[in-house]
Amino acid sequence: MVVALPAAATADSDVAFTIKDERIGESSGLVASAQHPDVYWTHNDSGDSPRIYAIGKDGATKATITLSGVDARDWEAITVGKDDAGKPAVFVGDIGDNFHGKWPEVWIYRFAEPATLADATVKPTKFRVKYDNGPRDAEAMLMDPRTNKLYIASKESDGGLYEQPEQLSATGINTFRRIAAGDSTVTDGAFAPDGSRFVLRGYFSATVFSAPGKQVGPVSVPLQRQGESVAWSADGRTLLFGSEGKGSQVRRVELKGDNRPDSVRNAPGGGAKSDAKSDEAGSTGGSAEGDGDSAADKTKTYGPGLVAVAGLVLLFFAYRRLGRRRNRD
Repeated sequence: MVVALPAAATADSDVAFTIKDERIGESSGLVASAQHPDVYWTHNDSGDSPRIYAIGKDGATKATITLSGVDARDWEAITVGKDDAGKPAVFVGDIGDNFHGKWPEVWIYRFAEPATLADATVKPTKFRVKYDNGPRDAEAMLMDPRTNKLYIASKESDGGLYEQPEQLSATGINTFRRIAAGDSTVTDGAFAPDGSRFVLRGYFSATVFSAPGKQVGPVSVPLQRQGESVAWSADGRTLLFGSEGKGSQVRRVELKGDNRPDSVRNAPGGGAKSDAKSDEAGSTGGSAEGDGDSAADKTKTYGPGLVAVAGLVLLFFAYRRLGRRRNRD
């Protein structure tokens, strides 16, 4: 089948690094380390043991961290934040649900980010998660560095953005509350280092936001085999887009204009525009306090969604499901 690819899929980008580890065949999450410059954490989607990998700028694995006492059912996302003592921590989201509601709950695992990169086995803290409107299929989990709050973006026809309760509990159920409408194709998301922007990506598109319901602008996404991850660079100037597949490339896209976070725009030479003009150009209405479920919100928030031809989408998911069945067989 010959189809026309959307313009967003032909973005100018360069290769940040190529993942060399043959164990990483389904890289499904990506985040910059909080303690180790030029190091990114990633993990496989499913079919792997519960472990994450520290990847250097040369694409080589610097450390493998195994989580004890847990399974990797459908790991879809990873982010960094702080633990209860305010120390750097890594959060892994076992939040996928390919059966759209089969799992009565999903899980998030937290462990201290190691100060030294070396293979290790750690016992994570487990958080049980449900949603206020029933089970969701999700692939994006992001941490606001200003509040240390987690957000999950679901991947369904009635997708939405969900916020954690005020405090995460390791003993009870954590009910994430829907705060805004979303897109049906979100595969990952990330906050900028200063928290002033966040991005949600799909297979062929990505959009930057200044707050839930306040769209700033689209970002061109490089054409990839199966675009599953996005991370913000430590300096806030670029986004890094990852893909599944062995030997996959992580590609860098430089941010421009108001898509850049405040820390970049307000820096000397950053070229920041007035806040009023930025808000006028980027706002699409709605707020974190609103339910975000109006028809207008659904068409305005969380980007243009999947703009590829329907035939391409159907072929893509058929290929993905077939590949997973073969891997599990």
